[in-house]
Amino acid sequence: MSIKILIADDHDIVREGLSSLIGKQSDMEIVGQADDGNKALLLAMEMEPDVVIMDICMPELNGIEATRRIIRENPKVKVIALSMHSNSIFVSDMIKAGASGYILKDCLFSELVEAVRVVNNGGVYLSPGVVSLVVGDYMTRMSQEGSMPFESLSEKEREVLHLIGEGKNTEQIAVQLQVNIEAVEAYRRKIIEKFHSQSAADHVRWAILGRLTSLELSHLG
Repeated sequence: MSIKILIADDHDIVREGLSSLIGKQSDMEIVGQADDGNKALLLAMEMEPDVVIMDICMPELNGIEATRRIIRENPKVKVIALSMHSNSIFVSDMIKAGASGYILKDCLFSELVEAVRVVNNGGVYLSPGVVSLVVGDYMTRMSQEGSMPFESLSEKEREVLHLIGEGKNTEQIAVQLQVNIEAVEAYRRKIIEKFHSQSAADHVRWAILGRLTSLELSHLG
């Protein structure tokens, strides 16, 4: 089944260009285009896309608020921000709004395609230049709170977190780690407890960290 995609951008050339390129992917189809945030919201409710590629700065309703309302109406929809802005405020606000990805407009098309596939599979995708901003914000927040839950994870919890960050679902993680589904769910609950996750934005943050488990986080602050 093809991944249903909605493109929201106020520049015609961007929408048409992306629509043409994405339409050539065998596992993707464009179900709608919007040139402002309000239209994006209405089309998302009507077409129920799997993924929305969302510009941030749009008329009528900006991409951040449009994302927040789309996710509120249908939490199953995945949103990828496609923006020229790498400012930490924009990135943070999009993640808080519920976005699962943040891609810069100077990226290669192949990166956008990968992002669509990753978030559609339940993962999180950020452009390399954006990851350091998210991790830096996390490190600052954790140091201010005097806790670093990442360090408290067991080896198995780190493995589960890493696979979550790659977009693996519970069943896939169970198969890869050769454990039962109940064990994976238990590890997930422990991770949530240790990260004090209370919202979808928190889950996005630790999923991002899951993709960085092979790195020394202290070097990214």
